[in-house]
Amino acid sequence: MPDTPFAPVILGNEPGSFPHSVLAERHPAIIRQVREAFPYGPGQHTALDELLKSCTQGTVEPLPGDAPDRDRWHGWGLTEYTGRSWYDVPWLWSESYFYRRLLDAVGWFGPGAWQGIDPFRPFKRAELDAPETDEELAALDGLRDLPEEERARALLHGSLWGNRADLGFRFSAAGAEAREPAPALVADDSETLWSLLPPGGTGTLVLVADNAGRELVPDLLLVAHLLAEGRAARAVLHVKPYPYYVSDATTADVVDALHRLRAAPGQAAEYARVLWSALADGRLTVRAHPFSCAPLPYAAMPDDLRAEFAAATLTIVKGDLNYRRLVGDRLWPPTTPFRETTASFPGPVAALRTLKSDVITGLTAATEAALVAAEGQDWRTSGTHALIQVDPSGEVQRQ
Repeated sequence: MPDTPFAPVILGNEPGSFPHSVLAERHPAIIRQVREAFPYGPGQHTALDELLKSCTQGTVEPLPGDAPDRDRWHGWGLTEYTGRSWYDVPWLWSESYFYRRLLDAVGWFGPGAWQGIDPFRPFKRAELDAPETDEELAALDGLRDLPEEERARALLHGSLWGNRADLGFRFSAAGAEAREPAPALVADDSETLWSLLPPGGTGTLVLVADNAGRELVPDLLLVAHLLAEGRAARAVLHVKPYPYYVSDATTADVVDALHRLRAAPGQAAEYARVLWSALADGRLTVRAHPFSCAPLPYAAMPDDLRAEFAAATLTIVKGDLNYRRLVGDRLWPPTTPFRETTASFPGPVAALRTLKSDVITGLTAATEAALVAAEGQDWRTSGTHALIQVDPSGEVQRQ
């Protein structure tokens, strides 16, 4: 990501900044949590200690010579960044590489007994099994008799807000969105989104998932509704090929979420049957492309993934990390048009995101001013604001 004068690539080397706090505080905390969650052996404890020292005080180190994805990471910038401080390389890159090295430390790539054991699974399962999940699934029964458009809107907002239980599955969020002086929903292109997914649709929806647990469940419910109501004929769910960013969804997390839905009473179980059937007959496909864990923006996606997104009726990218990858992890002026930053995306794309990092585009000047007046710059990272942004054109239509 080359720098531009008005939108520099975000680094983590500014003390007091949000990216710096992630590298200096959050990553060491994650190492401690992972260490305490499993009865790892001496070799793993030593490797975790070395990673802690490296990522806080040292420099980026190469992957082991026998790493199965070593060549891929060299193509993603490892050759260029080896030997440099974690704080002085692009923040998106250093965050991603931290999780890759964490998997090495705990033995994910094997060989050995710990090969393929998700170091974040206890945290994901605890959230999925929480009583709040039961409450949110029970709330689905209240949507059953609503008109289809209202159910669709409720499920869209459930997916948008993820694990914020106070807003999950609520279709009455309009009051919060209009709240002054700082709106909860800072941009809302939902009408454009629905115009791309009308009833009786024959196209393909691609949903690029974000987190597992109580955030993946509403994503699956939204997909189930769109398939059941004929707003999409097919759907593709993109997840991570290996554990990533603590809570990012993998195929195993999809299976856990489906079992959670199947075990629930009422409407939740009905949606589970829709999803199970769609997986069985091919209307729903789960994909785990290697680029999903790349430390790069979507502008650098490989040709096969580009072709898939180009063929989709709509691609929905969920969450903060996917937003950073979609628009580029840069300090854009907040009023930079969203469509300008997504110009390289090959097809129609929608972003559903709760704000948890500094990157933001597509705001009106009035909205930005209201947010700054009310909260300073904390609105960017607090998770209390969200957006629905849509670029309906795609790269091909622009040409």
